[in-house]
This record gives sequence, structure tokens and C-alpha cells, in this order.
Amino acid sequence: MDNTGYTPEEPIAAIATAMAPSALGIIRMSGKNSIELLSKVFSRPKALCEAQGNTIVYGWIKDGDRKIDEVLVSVFRGPKSFTGEDMAEISCHGGTAVVNSIFNLLLKSGFRQAQRGEYTFRAYINGKADLTKAEAVREIIESRTDTSRGRAAGRLAGSLFEEIASIKKLVIDTLASIEVEIEYPEDEETIADAFNRDGIVNAIERLKSLSESWKSEKLYQDGARIVLCGKTNAGKSSLFNAMLKEDRAIVSDIEGTTRDWLESWISVDGIPVRLFDTAGLRVTDDLVEKAGVERTHDLSEEADAILYLQDATKEIVAEDLSFLKSFSKPVIFIWNKIDMLEPGCAEDKADSGAVWNYAEKKLSDDEKKLIPALKCEVSISAKKSFGIENLIKELKEILCAGNLSLREQAGLGSARQKTAVGNALECAEHALIAADDNYTLDAVVQDLEDCLDYLGEVTGEVTPDDVLESIFSNFCVGK
Repeated sequence: MDNTGYTPEEPIAAIATAMAPSALGIIRMSGKNSIELLSKVFSRPKALCEAQGNTIVYGWIKDGDRKIDEVLVSVFRGPKSFTGEDMAEISCHGGTAVVNSIFNLLLKSGFRQAQRGEYTFRAYINGKADLTKAEAVREIIESRTDTSRGRAAGRLAGSLFEEIASIKKLVIDTLASIEVEIEYPEDEETIADAFNRDGIVNAIERLKSLSESWKSEKLYQDGARIVLCGKTNAGKSSLFNAMLKEDRAIVSDIEGTTRDWLESWISVDGIPVRLFDTAGLRVTDDLVEKAGVERTHDLSEEADAILYLQDATKEIVAEDLSFLKSFSKPVIFIWNKIDMLEPGCAEDKADSGAVWNYAEKKLSDDEKKLIPALKCEVSISAKKSFGIENLIKELKEILCAGNLSLREQAGLGSARQKTAVGNALECAEHALIAADDNYTLDAVVQDLEDCLDYLGEVTGEVTPDDVLESIFSNFCVGK
């Protein structure tokens, strides 16, 4: 987004819904005189111009005497609108020709096409949203699971802004007490004794917690890459279908059915996961299948974790261990088809609710030593959807690596926020070091003021233009 030539009150318009046939299409406008400009192509101009905020006006969009579509116009009066300006939204029929005709008519009537993220940018500069809320809008649009959407919604509701404001108050209160000490000094043995450290210590702990939250928040935003691999006919495609809960991959008893990889997004207990079903690993002279095997190796190197399937009715051979030894990413070893073994002592409840009694099978200690990236092993029947819940549990544990924050509030939503919080944390910690090393109080004050500046970057109180451009250029046009 080019902020240098930006005119805040200029009337803008954008198509806010996807350009595909649908029941409804929405075109939104914002800016000075936007409602008056719209009234020129509306069948009831007086009713529209006199409409109160948060009301809806019925009428037709007209190009001269020609009627284009029957519409509803939602009217929002500034400052009680999303952007803080006068706004209107046209709800028309969702045919692409209709939506384009209305939009092009608006452009001819004095509106400019909105830039990416311009509506949210106007909300920001007009004080309707800070940067944490603005970035949360994009997160919600791009979220892939209910959990990731919920975490972003917490930031949109102001959870991160409130946490930053609370931390800033701790720093400001400490600064105030130091300023008093500078103005009215008393005899203190050391600089550290000249002010109460509790506020800064508290701020440091909370900044650390925020900084650590980025790892889990990033996982919920970006998701993870998980590759299903194993020898031919191990049941990879069956497990792929079971985890997707739909028949996407072709399942056959014929070896080498999957020649290329398939992929789809799934939710692993709220974590977005890009799941890959790959060609079976085996030595082959078939050029097409051989290319598929090579792609399996390439995908495995880029994965966050490997699900390696082994047919439980067959014994592990040197070829299996050779494949497993080459993997550097975390491996879950999966014994599949255990429903085909003789009944044993392992009893569990399948996802369907039925109770099964299956034999267990385990890797030997010597075999485990030959799989350096092995994290755990599970037993399943992809065909009967047995053991899938346990597999999902183990997979989440690996993705979280024991560091996943369960908090849905006050987590960081972007790398930009992580950098600013990290810098603020460093300044706060250095302020205590300066005090302990008996630096002057002015040095401590400088560190704390720098800390406040970095916290201001998180919410947008202190933000360079290039940062704003980076943030809002990633939005869609209608936002």
C-alpha cells in the first residue's frame, strides 16, 4: 500500500465479496461525501442522504434511466463506523456481471478503487483500531481452524492491546518514581535502592510470557506440514482418508497405486495441518513411480513431522530401517492393519464407539536404535478408524514440543509484534542491570523510555511508514 500519496478522506469503493456467482454481493464505500456520491446513482437519493447511521435503505442502482439492480444500502455515519468516516455498503445480487456493473458505475461517479487494506488502515489512523486489532482482522480472514480463529478474535477484541497497556503502566509508574528521586534525591547506598524494582520485574515476566506465546500462535496461524510415508500397500491412503474423514485418495490392494503426492488441510485438535499422502517407498524400475519416491524424500525433508506406516502383518526388513534412518524430522512409527492380527490383550475404544480387542506390536530395542528421529510408536487400523484419536494426540504433542501455550488471550499475532516485544524486554532487563551496576538514574530512565517506545510499536503509537505499508499491503482490497 502506497501511504505516501494517500488522501485519508478521499471517497473509495471496493468489492468486499468473492468474485464468484452467489446469492449476494457486497460493495463497500467510505470517505467524505461517499453517501452523497452514491445517491447520484440511487433511485431514492433524498432518502439515502437523510438516512441515519446504522440504517438500511431500499432502492435501485441506476445508470441514467437504466436500472442495474435492486439493492439494499446500509448506511454508517462517522465516527460510528468501521473506518470512522461516513460509509455505505451495497447489498446486491451476487452475479459477477451485476457486481462489476455497480462497481464500475461507482468509479465513474467519483469513487476511487480502494487499495489493499485501506479500510482497515483508515480505521487505524482514525483511532478506531490499534495495530494489534488491525492485524487480527487479517488473521481471522486467513484462519484455517476454529481454534486459530478464536485466538485471533481475542486480539481483535483487544486482549493484546490491554496486556500491552497494562505492562506500559508498570513501566510508566516506575519511571514516575525515578523522576521523583531525580528531582528530590535522598541518600541511598546504591542506584538500585533508589526505586522499587517490583514493577519492572513484573513487566519483564509478562513480556517474557508474551514473547514465548509467539511460537504457539505462529503454529496456529501457519500450520504444520505432515507427511505420510512408508512402503507400498502399508495403508497410507487409507489413513489419509481417515484423517480427512472423506475419500480423497484411491485405495487399492495393488502396490504402487499412489504415484504422486496428494495434500489437504486438516485440523489436529485445532492446529492447521497440511497433510501429504505420498508414493510408497520401494526400489522400482518404473520411471513414474521412481519419480514419486524421490518426491516423497523431498517432502519428508520439508516436513515438520513424519508419519511412517508399517503393515503390522509383515515384518520389518532392512529396507524399512534404511528409509527410517535417513529421516531427520520427528518420526511417529505407525503399526497399521492391526485388525488383521490375532486378537491379543490390547483393548481400546475406536473412534466409532465400538470396542476392539487387538494384539499389540512393538519395535525391538535394537530397531529403535536404528531410527534416530523416532519419537513414539502407535497401533492403528486405518480401515476401521481405530487408534486415530491416539495418533492425533501424539502428533499434537510433537508439534507442540512441550512449549505450546494454551492461552487464547493476549498472545502475539505477528513476527513484527514478536520483534517489538523482544526489544522491549531487552530494554527492561537492561534497566535492572544498569541499576545493579550503579549506573546513573538517567541511564535507567533511558532504558525504560526505550522500552515504552518498543511497546508503542506493538500497538501502533510509534510506527514507521514502511512498517505500516508492510502490514496493510497484505490485506485484501475489500478490507
